[in-house]
Amino acid sequence: MAKTKKTNVMRILDKQKIFYTTKAYEYSEDDLSGVHAAAELGMDPAQVFKTLVGQGNKTGPVVFCIPSNKELDLKKAASCSGNKSVQLLHVKDLLGLTGYIRGGCSPIGMKKQFPTYIDESALQYEAVSLSAGMRGQQVLVAPQDVAQLIHAEFHQLTMKDITLTEGRVR
Repeated sequence: MAKTKKTNVMRILDKQKIFYTTKAYEYSEDDLSGVHAAAELGMDPAQVFKTLVGQGNKTGPVVFCIPSNKELDLKKAASCSGNKSVQLLHVKDLLGLTGYIRGGCSPIGMKKQFPTYIDESALQYEAVSLSAGMRGQQVLVAPQDVAQLIHAEFHQLTMKDITLTEGRVR
């Protein structure tokens, strides 16, 4: 098997001496969802976290990491981030703001450090899977280590009773 290409996320974790493992998977341009990534990785979608970037009416950009099979509750997102409202960032603005593209966005190593919130469900796992900063590559890392590294807070961020399967609500 070919050697894994080091991403900026991996270099940051290495520099901070944070333990992680990597997992590669075949991604599809037609389905860049975290649920698809979880299926390709053979992992529980609740342990594979997706990174969403929002725009708060008071704070500006905010970052949310939630399980790939869940949907962000915008009211909870606004409340925990000190905003009255939060809207998700348009995909066309993602690269310019974060340095990452859709399907390869990580909370680690963005162009700037934005306020970041991780769904508290991450705490039930020894390691969660996050994008390594490129499509088809994930890092498995302890959620507490990620939170400490990027100064993130844990909150309940997802909508109750909504689970996504293959990009659809179930």
